[in-house]
Amino acid sequence: MTAIDTLVPFAEAMERYEPVIGLETHVELGTRTKMFCGCTTVFGAEPNTQVCPVCLGLPGSLPVVNRLAIEYTIKIGLALNCTIATWCRFARKNYFYPDMPKNFQISQYDEPLCTDGWLDVPVGEGIFRVGIERVHLEEDTGKSLHVGGATGRIHGAEYSLVDYNRAGIPLVEIVTKPVEGTGAAAPEVARAYVTDLRDLVRALGVSDVRMEEGSLRADVNVSLMPRGSPQWGKRTETKNVNSLRSVERAVRFEIERQAAVLDAGERVVQETRHFHEDTGTTTSGRSKEEAQDYRYFPEPDLVPVAPSAEWVAQIRAGLPEAPAARRARLQSEWGLSEAEMAALENAGALDLVAETVAAGATPSDARKWWLGELARKANDAGLEPAGLAITPAQVARVAELVASGALNDRLARDVIDAVLAGAGDPDQVVADRRLAVVSDEGALNAATDEAIAANPGAAAKVREGKVAAAGPLVGAVMRATGGQADAARVRELILQRLGQPGG
Repeated sequence: MTAIDTLVPFAEAMERYEPVIGLETHVELGTRTKMFCGCTTVFGAEPNTQVCPVCLGLPGSLPVVNRLAIEYTIKIGLALNCTIATWCRFARKNYFYPDMPKNFQISQYDEPLCTDGWLDVPVGEGIFRVGIERVHLEEDTGKSLHVGGATGRIHGAEYSLVDYNRAGIPLVEIVTKPVEGTGAAAPEVARAYVTDLRDLVRALGVSDVRMEEGSLRADVNVSLMPRGSPQWGKRTETKNVNSLRSVERAVRFEIERQAAVLDAGERVVQETRHFHEDTGTTTSGRSKEEAQDYRYFPEPDLVPVAPSAEWVAQIRAGLPEAPAARRARLQSEWGLSEAEMAALENAGALDLVAETVAAGATPSDARKWWLGELARKANDAGLEPAGLAITPAQVARVAELVASGALNDRLARDVIDAVLAGAGDPDQVVADRRLAVVSDEGALNAATDEAIAANPGAAAKVREGKVAAAGPLVGAVMRATGGQADAARVRELILQRLGQPGG
């Protein structure tokens, strides 16, 4: 078995080596039109239906810059504490690949729009500052589909197809500086950085950052250096990692693999690698031992971009509250622990709870429904909570009906089921299905008397002071009223009838 086939356990690798990581993330901007033409950018459209002479690179076609894409990129740069260039320009990056119709990509080279920023990332008890080297704007490529192979890659495929719908979509590339000093936390830092970056970009409203649809993609760079050595090792670049979990797994695997290579006295090859979701492993792609010559030169068909100080200031003034600051504020306002806040975020329910609170619910009620009944419904349906057919305002109304005594929890669950099934708003469901709590004292008293008469053994125990025996009597009343009684009020009536405190 070769060294490349044998992994060094992660803890062992950390004893001898210090990792250096870097990430390049690619964000498709939600401008609705492409970077240099007016073609739409709807995800999932029929292949090659959202194309024109410009994005297909046909002779005689000329690009025109999408102003909104420039604005969105500046927003990202400002949110990442970058310096915004007062003058920059686009360049042609020349290479041949089937999904690049012009055989060059309009990008930015040595004059990016945003430079030298940072993002603070909390991991465990510590904060890691990830430096941002550059944020630049370019056009996305098309998409190749390799048919007939076992892996979906070109090797072993019978033939390939190309969809140019994606070619020309505005794409922002965010490149970090090398991140040192993470130690054994390197995989978690990588995942946390991409997570926080995704949340930041989403909060800015410039992209939906859906990794499963390719609007956020990450390339993961990893190198190892022996502890005490001042020299970085050779790095590998794992391309197009498409989930947060996979970012962490890719870093961990590369650390274990590279440690095995170095332990065997071999040399880490600088190359691109592919990540395999099913196994959590990476395999070799192509060597990058020498820098590829893309023959950059200024794009002759586009004028330079020179955002004015006034425009940048206007964009800065319109930035929303940063996600980290918002989380801290909501945690304080709602009185939550770190664990409770983490549970909301992990469930994908933070925004939903915030909107439910804004619609009138208490934070505790909003958390109760989104983390309880609705989280279970979402899990059963294979959805994120936000994908459920119920709005925060409707959840707030259900909580209000429960708080007022018009519904109990069981009836509230019935109302939620009906809303999810499309039966209307909560009030309409309550009216149509007559789901309100029975509040007629006469009816409750009659049902209570009947339950006591039908269960003399339980009633006798309660009279003797064994108030826990009231449970079967409460259950009998609830069954008699179809679950539409207030259980707490029923218990009060039973104890009152049987001469016990609390009644």
